[in-house]
Amino acid sequence: MANYYNKDLYKILNLNFDATLDEIKQSYRKLVREYHPDVAGENADINKFKEIQEAYEVLTNEENRKKYDVLHGFYREKIRKQEESVRKNKYEEYIKKAKINANTQENFTKSINSALDNLFHSGKGSSKTTEPKRIIHGQDININISISCFEALNGTNRKVNILHTQPCPNCEGRKFINGSQCSMCNGSGQLSLQKKINVKIPKGVSQGSKVRIKKEGNKGLNGGKDGDLYLIVDIEKNPYFNIEGNDILCNLPITPFEAVLGAEVSIPVFGEKITVKIPSMTSSGQKLKLSGLGIENNNKTKKGDMIITVQIKLPEKLSEKEKALYNQLKELSKYNIRKDLNNAK
Repeated sequence: MANYYNKDLYKILNLNFDATLDEIKQSYRKLVREYHPDVAGENADINKFKEIQEAYEVLTNEENRKKYDVLHGFYREKIRKQEESVRKNKYEEYIKKAKINANTQENFTKSINSALDNLFHSGKGSSKTTEPKRIIHGQDININISISCFEALNGTNRKVNILHTQPCPNCEGRKFINGSQCSMCNGSGQLSLQKKINVKIPKGVSQGSKVRIKKEGNKGLNGGKDGDLYLIVDIEKNPYFNIEGNDILCNLPITPFEAVLGAEVSIPVFGEKITVKIPSMTSSGQKLKLSGLGIENNNKTKKGDMIITVQIKLPEKLSEKEKALYNQLKELSKYNIRKDLNNAK
């Protein structure tokens, strides 16, 4: 049920869901003449024809059509209409017999009431009504999803494959019908259907948080509500960003001259550029806190902070001119950076 589960295949073929196989074939032949690129001439529509071809292949395959009907609720509607037709035929049959057997108005009324009693009640002379079908609620589905830290901060979209299971509508999950194994689910009591959907991961999700997609869990039966889909978020490791609770941790590399002179550095967070002011004479490992620039808590009443850890990094290569400037700085510097180490006891 990969590509066509969310399409109305009957509408594509201009048919009702209870169309017969002959009606499907007849409509298909007509639409082929209208849209086939080798037949329709200027009116040809290759995309429309492919859609028609797909609908025809599904609906003329008995097994695939049954699965498609179950997914869209057509199967239960067909069963309902069949049961309604049987009741109608029985009712007409009872009425016919009652008219034949009744020679007076009083006898006719008694015969009609007796016919209706036989039709709608389980036993002769019994007032017990048919037991209502059991309502079955669909279970929730949990799926682990891995996203980058950048996607966690800025939000993203994902296409996920879901394996839906639902109680078999034919045997209602009982596995057997009248002592025989259900032919629709092969005695498993449930049907499984693959579905691919696009989901939106909101910005600011944290490690282990759950994203809920309503009614995308397992399907209910007999009026039971559908379950929900929960995406459990796993945030991949990142050398620059990490998330701890509602705080965003950032390892920020800076150059030696930015550490000495100070600088303004841009950081990409939540799809925007945040400017961070690096004070002059900043040491490697020094932490800077930006209040309220973290992630909102679950109640959306408070935001975490951004904690920046500064890391002074050297360039991989230096030009001759840069080396000369460092040599000049070396000659000018009078500060003994290891004096405390030399005096250590």
